[in-house]
Amino acid sequence: MSETVIRFENVTKIYKLYSSTRKRLLGIFIKKVPYKKKKAVDEVSFTVNRGESVALFGKNGAGKSTVLKMITGVVFPTSGDIEVKGRVSALLELTSGFDMEFTGRENIYLKGHILGLKDEEIKALEDTIIEFSELNEYIDQPVRTYSSGMRARLGFAINVNIKPEILIVDEALSVGDAPFRKKCQKTVNEIINKDNVTLLFVTHQTAVAEEFCKRGIVMKNGKIVFDGPVEEASEYYKKMNAGKK
Repeated sequence: MSETVIRFENVTKIYKLYSSTRKRLLGIFIKKVPYKKKKAVDEVSFTVNRGESVALFGKNGAGKSTVLKMITGVVFPTSGDIEVKGRVSALLELTSGFDMEFTGRENIYLKGHILGLKDEEIKALEDTIIEFSELNEYIDQPVRTYSSGMRARLGFAINVNIKPEILIVDEALSVGDAPFRKKCQKTVNEIINKDNVTLLFVTHQTAVAEEFCKRGIVMKNGKIVFDGPVEEASEYYKKMNAGKK
C-alpha cells in the first residue's frame, strides 16, 4: 500500500475580513476591532498517496488555493490536522520570494535557501535552472529590470528543478510563449512519471487536468463535493458550472 504524504483531517480555515488596512493592523493588537468571518475551507478531509496525481477543481472562492497554501505552510488551519511528508515545490506565485535588487543568479540562491537547499545543492542545479529559464545574459541583471514573464520563467525554472517530492501547480503552466509553455508541460509530465512525484494541480481547464491527473477533487463553498476518477470529476465540475449540481 502506498505511503500517505498529504493528510487533511477535519480542516477548517477562517479568515478575518476587516473593513480597512488600518483596522486589520489594529486587529492584531486589539481584539475588539470589528471584522467579518469568511470560512474559506470547511471541515475538509482527504488523503493523497505518494505518486498520485490529483486535480483540484472549483470556482473562484471555492477554497482550492487556501488548501494549497496550507499544504505549503503559507497559512495555517483554524482547526483540524494537516500532515505533509516530503519536500514541497509550489508553482503558485512564481515570483514570490524574489529580491528585486538581486540579479537572477543571486535570486536562484535566495529562493533555493528559502526552499531548504544547501549552497552545494543549489550550485549543482544552477546551470540547469539558467538553461531552462532561457534568460541567457539577463541572468546577471537585477530582477527589477525583468518583465513579469521573465520573472515567472525564472520562478518556474527554479521550482521544477529542485527535485521536489510533492509538486503543486496552480495555473502556472501558462508561463511565457507557446514553445516555453510546451516545455513546461513536458517537464511536469517527466517529473511526475519518472520520479514518482506527487502532483496537486489546480486548473479550470478540465482537458489539461485530464492530461496530467488520474484523480479529481471538486470543491464548492469550502467543502469537497466530489472525489474520484479525474474524468468523472471533470464532468461533475462542468455540470456544476452549468447549474446542474
